[in-house]
Amino acid sequence: MIKRDSQTRAVKRVVIIGGGPAGTNCATHAARLGADVTLIESDIVGGAAHLLDCIPSKAMIATGGAMSMMNKATAMGLAKVDVVLDFEALRTRIADIEGRLESSVTSLLSSQGVRLIEGRGSLVSANEVEVATETGTETIEADVIVLSTGSRPRVPDWAPVDGVRVLTTRDAYPPPELPKHLVVIGSGVTGVEFVHMFNSFGSDVTLIVSRQQVLPDKDPEVASVLEKSFLERGVRLYKGARAEAIEVDETAENGRQVRVLCDDGRIATGSHVLLAIGSIPNSDGLGLDKAGVESEWGYVTVDHNCKSSVGHIYAAGDLSGKLPLSSVASMQGRKIAEHAMGLHAAPHRHLDYDKAASAIFTDPEIADVGLAEADAFAEGRKIRVTKVPFSVSAKALINNDPRGFVKIVSDPATGVVMGGSIVGRHAAELISVLALAVTAGLTVTDLVESLFVHPALAEVLGEAAE
Repeated sequence: MIKRDSQTRAVKRVVIIGGGPAGTNCATHAARLGADVTLIESDIVGGAAHLLDCIPSKAMIATGGAMSMMNKATAMGLAKVDVVLDFEALRTRIADIEGRLESSVTSLLSSQGVRLIEGRGSLVSANEVEVATETGTETIEADVIVLSTGSRPRVPDWAPVDGVRVLTTRDAYPPPELPKHLVVIGSGVTGVEFVHMFNSFGSDVTLIVSRQQVLPDKDPEVASVLEKSFLERGVRLYKGARAEAIEVDETAENGRQVRVLCDDGRIATGSHVLLAIGSIPNSDGLGLDKAGVESEWGYVTVDHNCKSSVGHIYAAGDLSGKLPLSSVASMQGRKIAEHAMGLHAAPHRHLDYDKAASAIFTDPEIADVGLAEADAFAEGRKIRVTKVPFSVSAKALINNDPRGFVKIVSDPATGVVMGGSIVGRHAAELISVLALAVTAGLTVTDLVESLFVHPALAEVLGEAAE
């Protein structure tokens, strides 16, 4: 239970620029703690990166997953069913999900007394925010300012993005038309999710991999499982190739073609190209210099409390340059509200980004948390690594999907769980158990002695902890 300081304070005026997961969570929590809160959002309440990127992509992946399940029906004792994608129905479904989520967030803000302004906010001084709306401008004085303006897809100079044939991620949820052959540039988390998604829909897919493995920042053993799955599904992998130019051919005999020229001379040709090469912070035009807020490469420099170089100005979400995850942004917003309202005067638990769980919604799913095996070895740390495949699980066999494994990294002296990786069905859900163990300092014995449901995939967690 959070307790207020005994010292009485006047109502604090909190102004938040950006209504994504960080901004909305900060707004509702600060309002509950007694602040006078104003939230400024220029696009979509709930966050463009969240509601226009993250949620639509997962909805599309869920549809692709349903198609894959139906196509594998015979292995489950069912007659074969031919499944056809209804692209317009999918588009309607995504719009409906986005609308319901935005409405839910807006209603929550209203119920907490948060003033919501539709407009573009910027700093004019350390304690003043100017809001440009359709009807004019307004200047708001603030005791606390929170910057959570998010990010947008990175577009290099050599990429002629038109939103039709050459797409950013934000153009593709869903794209104007289903690609016949999609060339994806970028083999990080977003890139591989797009490969899985459109391959599930029936598109041919080529993936440009600038290094020698997909998911270059992940455990090689984890990445190899995904690579094998991609190759089995007919995905073309251009490893060790870095895209450096894109050409759109309007005169091709079979309709418009797009060519991606790589630095090693290889050329990938398709009907559409998708850029998945990272993002850049939305800090331009924010007026950081007017308030004396320090930044680096467009990201606001923050401390462990998400405070900027100006004590009462905070930054959260993608703008903070920390992990670009909605879960992290939401927690940052909550922590900022507590700190700004004086609840963290005494020592408290700070956000530990090294203990954040993350997931990749491919097939199979991939999830991890905490210390990775490769990083431990690189740092010379002594660890114990145990791994159990899902093929030993009765539930995996019942699901007709025994792919993947659970890997747990622990301290050999104390047994404390330090990290783990999961590859397989429902990995994004199962990783929560390991995330709790890592955060709470639980041991492998705690997992072994837990009474999991049988039959369930979670049983493999206990077996991996043995």
